[in-house]
Amino acid sequence: MNINVVTLVGRVGSDPDMKYFESGSVKCRLTLAVNRKTRNSDEPDWFELELWGKTAEIAGSYVRKGKQIGVKGALKFDSWNDRNTGVPRSKPVVVVEQLELLGSRRDTETAMMDSSPNNF
Repeated sequence: MNINVVTLVGRVGSDPDMKYFESGSVKCRLTLAVNRKTRNSDEPDWFELELWGKTAEIAGSYVRKGKQIGVKGALKFDSWNDRNTGVPRSKPVVVVEQLELLGSRRDTETAMMDSSPNNF
């Protein structure tokens, strides 16, 4: 049996990075800070998230920096060779299957107002 399930709740580190493809697919990338308790304080662990399709569109519309969200997905590793040194590199990415918008409705409305093009 194989299990690859990641569940995280945290705060978004930056506004969504949306990418639209000619095929009609939509991809969204986000960073998520999740506090990890240590002896003296809470330290954030940062995760890179990748969302596709309708989930990506919802994130693009409703998620902004600082918003609290919950995600469930699978862990994958992106691999590449460093351009300068040629050394193989990799990083973990959570491919999100479920997105939960957390926090108050007011938080969402404030985020939408802050991102409005007519906001002075």
